[in-house]
Amino acid sequence: MDESLLQPHDPYASLRIPSYRWFILSTFTMTLAAQIQGVVVSWQIYDVTRDPLSLGLIGLAEALPYIGFALFAGHVADRQNRRVISLASLTVLVCCSLALLGLSIGGSGHTPGASYHGVWPYYAVICLSGIARSFLQPARQALGAELVPRELYPNAVAWRSSTWQTAAVAGPALGGLLYGFTSPSFAYGVDASLMIVALLAFGTIAYQPRGVRTVETSVGESLRTGIQFVLQEPVLLGAMTLDLFSVLLGGAEALLPVFADQILRAGPQGLGILRAAPAAGATVMSLYLAHRRPFRKAGRALLNAVALFALCIIGFGLSRSFVLSLALLAISGMADNVSVVVRSTLLQVLTPQHLFGRVSSVNAIFIGSSNELGAFESGVAARLLGTVTSVVLGGVASLSVVGIVAARIPSLRRLGAIERVPQPT
Repeated sequence: MDESLLQPHDPYASLRIPSYRWFILSTFTMTLAAQIQGVVVSWQIYDVTRDPLSLGLIGLAEALPYIGFALFAGHVADRQNRRVISLASLTVLVCCSLALLGLSIGGSGHTPGASYHGVWPYYAVICLSGIARSFLQPARQALGAELVPRELYPNAVAWRSSTWQTAAVAGPALGGLLYGFTSPSFAYGVDASLMIVALLAFGTIAYQPRGVRTVETSVGESLRTGIQFVLQEPVLLGAMTLDLFSVLLGGAEALLPVFADQILRAGPQGLGILRAAPAAGATVMSLYLAHRRPFRKAGRALLNAVALFALCIIGFGLSRSFVLSLALLAISGMADNVSVVVRSTLLQVLTPQHLFGRVSSVNAIFIGSSNELGAFESGVAARLLGTVTSVVLGGVASLSVVGIVAARIPSLRRLGAIERVPQPT
């Protein structure tokens, strides 16, 4: 009999580590700030341009620099102090929040329906934040893995996901309320304050790198090592592919301002609630996952979850009821969270510590930029096909990807429990 089944399950094991608690606090406040910022920027730009493509350009402005620097950022995360890299990146993000605050104060006279001329500085700030995020993601994720013992990875991933999703529930709702009942400037002020708290909390983490991470190879060889590792792990590659295409093709989040304004007639307050719905569902699921043992059939759970996500997106595109749309988005968040937990656990379990930064950067290209690239794809498709058609067809395409991955990667389909953790090589 598996000895792990006889041991009592402690759902709070990773949270008993002080440094991991500071890590969680920093993640929470940064995510809360970023979600507030996302709602305010998207509604502000759409209110000026009245063009769904402008929403897609928000994603592109962040995704291009993110992808461009991601692999190099992973190489840096495996060579340099991950705490220093994370603090520097968070400092830049604080500056970006303050810049948006300054732009909002100085540009309060924008006229709805105007040209793109008045919004290009916002795109520039988003571009800079994409660069900072590309360095933060692999360094912070790798550092988080060093704060807990390897046997606690599934529990730590579940709590990190729960924290992120909780902030992602409160952030959009708070951003919509702040925009609707106060002003963009006040909302950006709250955003900047929370980002400063995230920076200070991260600075409190007591961090000692595990072992020596000297990388003697060239930058190019180092990057190839990370890519080759992922390509040689079909289960990890399949999980990343599923997550990438489900969001890239089936994401509707970028077009929520259009749905809130023209289809559901909900205004900026309704936009905040719609943006919060997927994260609300994900929070419920992540809390459940944190209190249960890891999946015994993780591969099947992953495939079913992504398929359910795609079906919810199709239903959302067809819905004309605010309540039904809200429910479908919440269920999609539940399904997406199962995918996130399984993929993140696989990443931490299968990756040796000395490769974690580079492999995290590859994961970041697959996953970290998929929302932004999906936003651009959604904006272009909405301009060409119409908002509703683009969302429905995207959900259908995402569902097709599930079938293709299940057929082409049988090892993922047959994947069992992943709580067993191999020792680093």
